[in-house]
Amino acid sequence: MSSSLLSALHSFPDQLEQLYASVPVACANWTPASWEGIPSETFTAIEQLCHIRDIEIDGYHVRFRRLLNEAAPSLASIDSYAVARERGYPDARPTEILADFRAARADTLRMLRTLTEADWQRRGTFEGYGPVTVRGLAHYLCSHDQQHLAGLHWLLGAYDAR
Repeated sequence: MSSSLLSALHSFPDQLEQLYASVPVACANWTPASWEGIPSETFTAIEQLCHIRDIEIDGYHVRFRRLLNEAAPSLASIDSYAVARERGYPDARPTEILADFRAARADTLRMLRTLTEADWQRRGTFEGYGPVTVRGLAHYLCSHDQQHLAGLHWLLGAYDAR
């Protein structure tokens, strides 16, 4: 497996925590007048953290397991905005979210590090993406990580310019 892929997945929790540490307390639930240009979902800073945690657990963990244990599964997308409403994202505590996410990402990495080359090639279909392999799904996870770092940077830029 690509060591750069696993390295990127491994380093993301530190990057996320360092970036979130620079978010002013008043910005955690702040919303801009316009979301135009945000490179991620239109979530506040605290909602971005919650979303990252929940997609890791409820999205990627489930998808990886299904790809590894089922023949050509169809992997559903998640309505992230509905999850945010149901779970009360604005009231979440950043330290708890980050700790939960670190644990979830460690679980992801433990699973991925044990895979054989044949496992990496297992296939399914991912709603909204089309055909996918386990390796491809890992790349999508890395892309998702970067999308939300960019979203947090975007929010900080918009907050600073208010």
